[in-house]
Amino acid sequence: MNLPRLSRPKWMNATTALLATLVASGVVLAQGPKAPQFPTLGDPHLNVIPRTATESLRIAAATANPMDFSIPQRFEDRAAGAATVRVKPGTSAFSQPSANLGFAKELDFRVGNGLFRKLWVSAPSSTLASDGLGPLFNARSCQRCHIKDGRGHPPENPDDNAISMFLRVSIPGDPTASDRQIPEVIATQPDPVYGNQLQDFAVQGHSAEYQLAIRYDEKVVTLADGTKVYLRDPTYAAINLGYGPLHPDAMLSPRIAPQMIGLGLLEAVPAADIIALADPDDRNGDGISGRPNIVWSLEFDQPMLGRFGLKAGHPTILQQTAAAFAGDIGISSPLFPAGHGACTDRQPNCIAAPHGDKDIRGFEIDQQGLDLVSFYSRNLGVPARRDVDDPAVLRGKELFHSTGCATCHQPSFVTHRLHDRPEHSFQLIWPYTDLLLHDMGPGLADNRPESRATGQEWRTPPLWGIGLTQQVSGHSDFLHDGRARSLLEAILWHGGEAEAQKDAVIQMPAQDRAALLRFLESL
Repeated sequence: MNLPRLSRPKWMNATTALLATLVASGVVLAQGPKAPQFPTLGDPHLNVIPRTATESLRIAAATANPMDFSIPQRFEDRAAGAATVRVKPGTSAFSQPSANLGFAKELDFRVGNGLFRKLWVSAPSSTLASDGLGPLFNARSCQRCHIKDGRGHPPENPDDNAISMFLRVSIPGDPTASDRQIPEVIATQPDPVYGNQLQDFAVQGHSAEYQLAIRYDEKVVTLADGTKVYLRDPTYAAINLGYGPLHPDAMLSPRIAPQMIGLGLLEAVPAADIIALADPDDRNGDGISGRPNIVWSLEFDQPMLGRFGLKAGHPTILQQTAAAFAGDIGISSPLFPAGHGACTDRQPNCIAAPHGDKDIRGFEIDQQGLDLVSFYSRNLGVPARRDVDDPAVLRGKELFHSTGCATCHQPSFVTHRLHDRPEHSFQLIWPYTDLLLHDMGPGLADNRPESRATGQEWRTPPLWGIGLTQQVSGHSDFLHDGRARSLLEAILWHGGEAEAQKDAVIQMPAQDRAALLRFLESL
């Protein structure tokens, strides 16, 4: 990897203090008994090759912010390094294997894709390898939510089901209870009847838990040049409840399925590099105070850095995958072994229903199947950037940096050197996320905590591929619940730590605002 420019040092005092806190609290741990020789701040890799001092200097140079916005940075058109794929026309642009997968691994990718797309059926069934659906579920396959591996969307009319959207639910927990020594965790617990997630479908003979209802009110933002932008402000309700009322203190959080590209590369970013960007007390005074979410790893049986999910609630792709099988489809796995999926003790008929985990598989999806789906999810290729040398794109990139957007949407990282995953090893990538939690203000709040994330905090979403959303998904719905119908609407919903950036966009001349959007569309 060549050096495109000189490094600019980052503020390090808060990093040092935070790392000391994590060490003292037990969060900074080795990866577990399989690889104790590599203490990597909870990185989910077993075969990390430590960086040399020389490599660290090269990485600092390669990931430094640009000084000259009249030309593209070197390698930025290759958003995922050697794993970058060409921009395929049509709706399959996000469904390609990483470009650097070998032939044998591409076969694993195809098999994983088959399992990702497989329609599960209720038990008992003659199709033993596919039974075990539900009894309560949100979708019959992974692909039904992550349509073409792209973004989900809210229902557009009363007849449109919420197949790629659901509600998480929890109630406040005992604030004095500790959660496995995770510092600053906010105590919550599942709704006693409905658990942690509401399912809007059920197998024959059972009632679905609810129906999602959304009401939109109109909110108008007037830009400095007089342009009016109309935002839709949603209110969510769970109606037609199948098992009695929700707990009176139930906290509901709407979620649409996020795009799937580049996940393995995000998993390969060193946790130390992510935590180094945190500034929880905003000691440098820039108004940005990103925090890491620390969550419990079922895979490694220890606290780890959260990376995946809209509030960074899962530490690894394997755990995220297994949790989705359990909560979304009702499929048991070695990490979530309950054959009844998300049914609770208050739903005894659901628990007693036939399940698909009593045959030779042991679980409805076994470890091999879970590994294959996780492999597929890790290796969905990121399409190449477009128009990186276009003057409007370059101007938009300059505005993206000068307004402070790049503070949270960190442009680039270099991944770990990895023995066991060469396709993700030592790649310069451009995901435009810091994977940290940020307070986005009351306008975007779901008011539902998740581990250390408050009800106003969200993980910075990656921006790579965002300009292909319309092509892949047939819509331009953004944010955690799809309320924004354009990139401009998404920006105008920013608040909290991003209030100054939103105000800067409101004040921009129309030409500059168009250039900023042009840059985002090039990602």
